[in-house]
Amino acid sequence: MQFKTVQDFLVHVQQELDANRLILPTLPDIALKVRDTVSKGEANAEELAKMITTDAALSARLIQVANSPLYRGTVEVNNIQMAVARLGNNTIRTLVTSLVMQQMFSPTSDTLEEQFRETWEQSVNVSAICRALSSFASHLDADEAMLAGLIHQIGKLPILMLVEKIDEFRDSPSRLNKLLEKAHPAVGKIIMDSWNFPGSLKPVASEYINFQRDSGPVADYVDLVQVAFLQSIAGTGHPACRVDWTTVPAFAKLGMAADAEILEIDGVAEEIEMAQMMLT
Repeated sequence: MQFKTVQDFLVHVQQELDANRLILPTLPDIALKVRDTVSKGEANAEELAKMITTDAALSARLIQVANSPLYRGTVEVNNIQMAVARLGNNTIRTLVTSLVMQQMFSPTSDTLEEQFRETWEQSVNVSAICRALSSFASHLDADEAMLAGLIHQIGKLPILMLVEKIDEFRDSPSRLNKLLEKAHPAVGKIIMDSWNFPGSLKPVASEYINFQRDSGPVADYVDLVQVAFLQSIAGTGHPACRVDWTTVPAFAKLGMAADAEILEIDGVAEEIEMAQMMLT
C-alpha cells in the first residue's frame, strides 16, 4: 500500500472509519458519566463521589491531586467525597477527563511503544505549560487549559493504530514521523467532533499548528496551546522550530514578548513541574 500524499492517507483513514475497521479513541465511561452529569447540573458532591469510587485507581489519583500543591488546603483530604467538595464539580469534571486520558496512550504492540510514550510525554509537557500560561489570561480556566494541552495531539493515536498494518510507515521511523506531523491535525478534528467537547476546546487539536491564526483580540485555548507548544519544542529539531515567533499572534494576545522564555518567569517553572508530576 502506497500513499503519495498526506491527503491520500486521510482518504484512507476515512475509508477505514466508514468500514468500521478503524475505531476512534473514546473517553472511558467514567469520564463521560462525570462530564455529562456535571454539564447537566444534576449531581452534588456525594453523588459524584459515588460515581467516581467505582474506579478505585481514579479515586486514589483524585485524592492525591486534591492534596497536591496545586489544590491542597489546610485539611488533608482522605476520601473522594472530600476531594470532590474541595475541588468543585467543574474542576472534577476536567480533572477526571485529564487523569484518564493516559489510558488512551497505550500501544497495542511493542513496535510503536516509543511513539505512544513520546506523544504522551509531549502532551503532558504542553499541558503543564498551558496551565501555567492561563495566569496570563484570567478569563481562561487553568484546568481547561491543562486539558487543552493534553488533547492537542490526540489525532496521532488513530494514525499509530493504522500504521501497524502498513509496512512503509511501520518500518520507516522518518516517514512515520513526517506523516504524524502532517496528518494529525485533520484526524484530531474528526476525534474532537465525535467527542462532543465544548466549543472552546474543539478547535485545539486541528488548529494549534496554524500559527498565523487570529480569532480576535482575546486569547483562547488554541492560543495557549500554540505558545506552550512552541516553548516546549524550542531548541529541538522539530520542523515548527523554524516558525518566527514574532509572527504568531498568540504571544501578543497573552501579553507576552515573542522572545519570552516561560521558564524564566517568576514562579512559572515550579507550577509547570507540579502539573507535570500530577499527570505522570
